Amino acid sequence: MLENQKQAEVLWPRLVANKLFRKTSGSHAFVADFPVADQDDASFEDAGGCSPDADASRCVKRPRPQERTKTLKYKLFASTWNVGGVAPPDDLDLSDWLDDVRDGPYDIYVLGFQEVVPLRARNVLGADKSRVGMRWIELIRSALNRSAASHPATATPGTDAGGRQKVHPVRDGGGGGDELAREYRCVVSKQMVGILLTVWVRADLRRFVRRASVSCVGCGVMGCLGNKGGVSVRFWLHDTSFCVVCCHLASGGREGDEAHRNADATEILARTTFPRGHALNLPHKILDHDRVILLGDLNYRISLPEAKTRLLVERRDWKTLLENDQLRAEVSRGGGAFRGWSEGDIAFSPTYKYYPNSDAYYGSGGASGGGGRKGEKRRAPAWCDRILWRGAGLRQTRYDRCESRLSDHRPVRAVFTVEVDAPRNLNSLRSFFMSERFDRARSPNADQLLCKGDVSSARFAETL
Repeated sequence: MLENQKQAEVLWPRLVANKLFRKTSGSHAFVADFPVADQDDASFEDAGGCSPDADASRCVKRPRPQERTKTLKYKLFASTWNVGGVAPPDDLDLSDWLDDVRDGPYDIYVLGFQEVVPLRARNVLGADKSRVGMRWIELIRSALNRSAASHPATATPGTDAGGRQKVHPVRDGGGGGDELAREYRCVVSKQMVGILLTVWVRADLRRFVRRASVSCVGCGVMGCLGNKGGVSVRFWLHDTSFCVVCCHLASGGREGDEAHRNADATEILARTTFPRGHALNLPHKILDHDRVILLGDLNYRISLPEAKTRLLVERRDWKTLLENDQLRAEVSRGGGAFRGWSEGDIAFSPTYKYYPNSDAYYGSGGASGGGGRKGEKRRAPAWCDRILWRGAGLRQTRYDRCESRLSDHRPVRAVFTVEVDAPRNLNSLRSFFMSERFDRARSPNADQLLCKGDVSSARFAETL
């Protein structure tokens, strides 16, 4: 009860600020390597020719006949990294972060960043600063495609539920199948101030990715600006919906700061919405999707005195530290912001806060050690950077951190085996046109056009 009261005290000023300022957190536009299809080819079609503005009560959705499906398995790599406002050097090598030979290569990469630009007022209040974000995207593209070239094209096929390999044929054009299968393409990339979320898939999977869209929620200054908040993307792979959320929640290790983080998380989950799609009844909210991953600098701390926290970190007593971890408590608390979410076992050192280009925690005296520098703020180590998930069909096989020293955070990464539903006949449209059902469904007007030799695709489609 007390916790809910604290959360309400944090939330109501944000609601007032949102109504007063009507600050939009970002457009629905996003960056991608190719146009992602979002035509009406899902499980519903219009029964009465309803327009987008028609009365919903008059629009009847008629389910299409259900196709037989099969379950495919893919490997998904997810990672979060607060880069501390440090612009990436042109020669920055991301291979150690993205290309781990133990499990790679992967079918899908989900990469979230925080503070890709410094969180100064001009960046928060001004126009989107996407130039640095694009540099990160190009570095990712270079690292993925350089590392993928060293793996055989058939090394990462999808598998069905029985473990049998399913190598998908490549019919994309623009090069041989081997070359295409070794490449990765950006499905969707979206930046809101310092938060950047980007999703990549194997090039031979891109034709199975549909209906990508984005949604941004700001929770920062005045409870609505984008220096803190969440960027969410959703897409379909075959017949399974995915939603990925990249968050940067309220910072601070003082009493009461945890309530602000909980309020941020609650607000992101409540305010994030996606278009339903004309006559498709697509998932509207984050938790409506089949597979959901939430990652980012969640900023949760360890509820112990700083001196004791540092001592336990030196002893690598992760068990005691995690028993006092704020996020673990929030996940296990009934009615908490993260009720129903899962997280893997943590067996790595806290990821925050380091001196840049050092392995020394902030406040420990820097690279030379010795008890901290005079006048500097002391911040106890914490697992601020986390990856959570929910939904059946997601199985985490790895959870660790990477040792990049670029910023005051260490990247955290996870590997998942993902189950995806797919039609048994992925070429059902082609099969329909070759079948007797098409002959029976074709109108006399279509036959007349074919006899006259007038087979303009637009005119022919009008007759069906």
